[in-house]
Amino acid sequence: MTIQTATLPTKQINQGNFLDTPQLASGITRFWLIRHALVEQNARMSLYGTLDVPLCPDSLIAQRPMYEALAARLPKKAQWLVSPLSRTRKTAEAIQDAGYGPSALTVEPALIEQNLGEWQGMPHGELPQHLHLAAHPFWSVAATECPPKGESMIDVCARVGRGLDRLAETYAGQDVVAVSHGGAIRAALAHALRIHAETALHFSIQNISLTILERLEEGWRVVTVNELPGI
Repeated sequence: MTIQTATLPTKQINQGNFLDTPQLASGITRFWLIRHALVEQNARMSLYGTLDVPLCPDSLIAQRPMYEALAARLPKKAQWLVSPLSRTRKTAEAIQDAGYGPSALTVEPALIEQNLGEWQGMPHGELPQHLHLAAHPFWSVAATECPPKGESMIDVCARVGRGLDRLAETYAGQDVVAVSHGGAIRAALAHALRIHAETALHFSIQNISLTILERLEEGWRVVTVNELPGI
């Protein structure tokens, strides 16, 4: 008697997309998203949004070991992107100076922080009287709140999502290090996971933390979120 065995169609065998080892495969379109370093204390007292505020010089010195760990963690043959704001460029330069080595920095407007419009520069304590909706528990405003002459987090998610899809085509099969902002990285997660902006705001994205996204044929994959270098 002959026993026949069923053979699964090749399309159903999908071993290649499992992350089974610490080493990430090469040839994957991969974004290494880094939130900029801590801004200086006076700037933190207000809503700074897209204002071009400086970094805290003391934290750059105190957190040098974290920059060194991040420099060692990042892929050496990567494209580097920064937002139009100097705090992302200065953070990228600090990482490169900490052992990564020099690499050209390309400005990508799609990765800028949420524009808070007329509320930018306002002390945090004055904001509640201007809100039409209750603030998000982990963000200054609700995801659907649109500041006068600014943009809502819904808008940010749309902007960042379009930008990521475009960049994934431009840098197909390459590693991209992008130094960006807390709101923009949350928007990137919303796009990758297909979740509402209000939900994405529950992610913690700390200064100089690393979030890794991959663009595969099947869609976006989240590899890590808010990874703190050296910890």
